[in-house]
Formats: sequence, C-alpha cells, structure tokens
Amino acid sequence: MMKDHAKLMQAFFVSGEIVGRKKLQKMIYIAKKLSFPFHEKYQFHFFGPYSEELTLRVEELCNMGFITEQKEKKSGYTQYRYGITEEGQAFLDAQSTNPMPSVEACLRDLNDQSSRFLELVSTMLYFDGLQEKELIQKVQKVKSKQNYTEEEISEALAYIKHLSTVS
Repeated sequence: MMKDHAKLMQAFFVSGEIVGRKKLQKMIYIAKKLSFPFHEKYQFHFFGPYSEELTLRVEELCNMGFITEQKEKKSGYTQYRYGITEEGQAFLDAQSTNPMPSVEACLRDLNDQSSRFLELVSTMLYFDGLQEKELIQKVQKVKSKQNYTEEEISEALAYIKHLSTVS
C-alpha cells in the first residue's frame, strides 16, 4: 500500500506545486500511459480519464500531513494547489530506494502544460488503440464541448511523440 503512496509523493516532490485536481489526474494518467509504475485504475469521465483511487490516495496523503491542499476561490469555481510538506519529505527520505528514478523530467514537462491541453492529451492516450483519423474523430465527438481546434489536436499529437523522449 505505502509503495503506491511513495510513488505519488515522489510525483509531488519532483513536480513542485501542482495547481488543479484535473491537472493532477491527467499528469498521473499520462505518466502511467508512458509506463511509469502508477497503479491507479482509470475510467473515462467528464474531463477525460479519471481515477477515484488517485483521489482517495491524495486525500489519504493530505490526512497524513504529507501533502498540502490549498483551496482558492476563483470566479465561479474552487481551485486546489498541492505541495509536499516537511513530513512528506521526511517520508520520502525514509524510503530505501527511489521508486521511479526517471520520472522527474516527464512530470515537470507535464506540469508546465495547461489542464485543458493535458485533458486533450490524456483523452487521446485513452483511445490510443485507434488509427489517427479515427482517434481525432473520437476526440472531437467525446470532447465536443471543449471545441478543440485542428491546431490544438496537431499540437497534442506532436506532444505525445515528444513525451517518449522525456520518459
């Protein structure tokens, strides 16, 4: 059980601050799709791939005092900021080995992207068994309210290829 918590703690540590629950969900999903050993189960939800297990694990880490969750009121919604605490750092330091030594560059790269873009990328990865043309049609159908442009879709396809170089 704590091994999966340690992996998530490492994700918080190497990413620095993560702003947004949706961004966190997408970052971990994309890292998992890139074969990093995250074990949370995902299903397709309103904003793309979503893991209830990840939500519960984050809640547990907050309750243990290993990460902070700061709520900010924005215009019409609440935004969450996550960061590692001193107790969380001590927990990580107590681990005998680094559970994912090469994850840092990938997660930092993902954290530099917008939530909207990561939603598109993660949705494309969710349907990665489709041919490119079918994939684009599927994304346009399931994410029709997002109104992704052809340029955004092309950028996402290029970014997916780029991710293989940082993982």
